Amino acid sequence: MSSFKAARDFLLAHRTDYATAYGQFRWPDLPRFNWALDWFDAELARGEMAHRPALHITGAGEATLTFAELSERSSRVANGLRALGVARGDRILLMLGNVAPLWEVMLAAMKLGAVLVPATTLLTSSDLAERVARAGVRFVVVAAADAAKLDGLGADVRRIAVGAAPGCTDYAELLQAPSAFSPDRATDADEPMLLYFTSGTTAKPKLVLHSHRSYPVGALSTMYWLGLQPGDLHLNVSSPGWAKHAWSCFFTPWAAGATVFIHNQPRFNARGLLDAIAEHRVTTLCAPPTVWRMLIQEDLAAWKVSLREVMGAGEPLNPEVIEQVRKAWGLTIRDGYGQTETTAQIGNPPGQAVKAGSMGRPLPGYRIRLLDVDDKDAREGAVCIALDPPPAGLMRGYLGDDGRIVPVEGEVYRTGDVANRDEDGYLTYVGRADDVFKASDYRISPFELESVLIEHPAVAEAAVVPAPDALRLAVPKAFIALVAGTEPSREIAASIFAHARARLAPYKRVRRIEFYELPKTISGKIRRVELRKLEEARTGRAADEYREEDFAEGQG
Repeated sequence: MSSFKAARDFLLAHRTDYATAYGQFRWPDLPRFNWALDWFDAELARGEMAHRPALHITGAGEATLTFAELSERSSRVANGLRALGVARGDRILLMLGNVAPLWEVMLAAMKLGAVLVPATTLLTSSDLAERVARAGVRFVVVAAADAAKLDGLGADVRRIAVGAAPGCTDYAELLQAPSAFSPDRATDADEPMLLYFTSGTTAKPKLVLHSHRSYPVGALSTMYWLGLQPGDLHLNVSSPGWAKHAWSCFFTPWAAGATVFIHNQPRFNARGLLDAIAEHRVTTLCAPPTVWRMLIQEDLAAWKVSLREVMGAGEPLNPEVIEQVRKAWGLTIRDGYGQTETTAQIGNPPGQAVKAGSMGRPLPGYRIRLLDVDDKDAREGAVCIALDPPPAGLMRGYLGDDGRIVPVEGEVYRTGDVANRDEDGYLTYVGRADDVFKASDYRISPFELESVLIEHPAVAEAAVVPAPDALRLAVPKAFIALVAGTEPSREIAASIFAHARARLAPYKRVRRIEFYELPKTISGKIRRVELRKLEEARTGRAADEYREEDFAEGQG
């Protein structure tokens, strides 16, 4: 644990000195490590930190728990789960919203050496059955309201519900167990700890296996990007069940000694979230682009906030959003990049110049290479992580349906994304390797075109894909979701074409527009692959499609 604390303290000490942090940081050497026991219980739940708030939930499920209280409650849950038969290596599917038992179960499972399978509450009964089978789940923890979704599971799966539910052990019973917990043995840092299903934007979700090293220790790079400090009140807008929730609602804030703040809403409301940020004096905020795009629809300057750091993650953040927040609050949203398979790899840490459109530079502990089609280092290419040695934040591997781990091997780990690097080492996202396409023999980055489109006041979101064209082989087509209160029309289409034409080189111009409800994964990412397939399958023009040649001024 001492080497973890030393690495963490080094990054805190150099939070605005990127050159020193990046050049001198080394991942701690931890052959044995259990973050819940060796860090949370031993460091945060002891001494002066013990009585500081660890978790503050407002709205539905309101709760405030100190580090000492969470330590004790999670130990009770661990003992209760052990009494039900949970043993080291058993898989526990956890499907809860942002309620205190979610954090208690996560800590408890880590203490036991059990493997957590986080799941979103949006899953259906069939989704759950598939995940239970593929992940080899033996125990499931759900809210009582979702217990009926478990009816199709076999009798060998033990059910635990937060609240009374037929056929389920009541979670409250677990909290009656003794508060003193003793592990069965020391935890090897490379033992399995988390199994995440990827969001599946292009294919069937994969099972990503993380260890007691990869996310808990790897979170140090995320902590550095976010710029968290002891005593911060950190709000990360993310749904449980996804890796970003573990990044910024669990490991990272508690690595820094910050308080996790949650504001639960029955339905997302931008004004309600802004009220909570101002009222509770939130100091650090991280949110996905979808949320930022909703927030800037409000008059941000009307809220007097205590924010010091603001971040965007999940997908690249468009420059227009960054500029509006800067004007209102005098704060620059700092973008970052990572995956379910890793912790934060690239980002704009505090105190560094932020370049418009760039996702930043490699974070401490990560060496990023851009490789061309011949696997040569290039200014633009596939984003790859050098594996000499592998960073602590990289997954153990993918778990195959046969239960075997497919490890990451070779000189690099390939992220599947494309970026370019400028003369200062800043990386700019180009797109998923599968999303980048050619039109008239020019490479087109959908993200670049989408960033221009959402600068139009009527455009809420946009997704650009190739549309077949007899002359150019393919042309950029934008599927567009309009802001609330705006109806699709020929006039709106003409205005968007004119807007794009004035800001894009001729070869990049959007040639077709269709107003459309964008398909997304349940984690909120746009499924461009679905839109590409839609275009490829069409034999004629869509009913709600507008083409540049429909407007006289757009010809040529």
